[in-house]
Amino acid sequence: MMVFQNYQLIAKLLYAFWGLVYMMNRKNSLLLLTAVAAGTALYNLLKPVKSNVAVVQGFQKDKYLGEWYEIARMDFHWEKNLKNVMASYALNEDGSIRVNNQGYDVVKEKYKQSIGKALFVRSEEEGALKVSFFGPFYSGYHVVMIDDDYRYALVFGDNLDYMWILSREKTIPEDIKQKYLVYAQRAGYTTDKLVWTIQE
Repeated sequence: MMVFQNYQLIAKLLYAFWGLVYMMNRKNSLLLLTAVAAGTALYNLLKPVKSNVAVVQGFQKDKYLGEWYEIARMDFHWEKNLKNVMASYALNEDGSIRVNNQGYDVVKEKYKQSIGKALFVRSEEEGALKVSFFGPFYSGYHVVMIDDDYRYALVFGDNLDYMWILSREKTIPEDIKQKYLVYAQRAGYTTDKLVWTIQE
């Protein structure tokens, strides 16, 4: 419980640090950025235990590109109150993958969009990627299960706070759903906390 409280506190402090950067001169900003880097390292140490599982081998990038519907997720700040969530993946000219996430905020009654890029961590034949929506800061995107036709995918983040079930359609077969849930549970995820995305 103490680790979780520290995790929340550090996250709030990091947000405060970034706000202060804009109010300080260059010299002080450099000092502050150093403090932020140290805080980020500490934040990473206090995150929940990482999901240490194997990713898909023989991954086929071209088959993975295109549009995916979000079937379920571990909820987090950016996706709070979103329905009709979709992710689109396309190749950039530099070989990276363009990530376009969007959904409808049912509270604010407007669409929300976030554009980022994804890079392979090692080989393009492994489903281990890292995604950035903000400058040089990346987070893990690990494709751990996918069917032969690339219609349904299970994706883990860097830790047990992040997980997604994706489909090329707005629904997913029950047998695939149960298979993915069992796998996630064995990897340490509390699947009872999943948010099942409304797709209209």
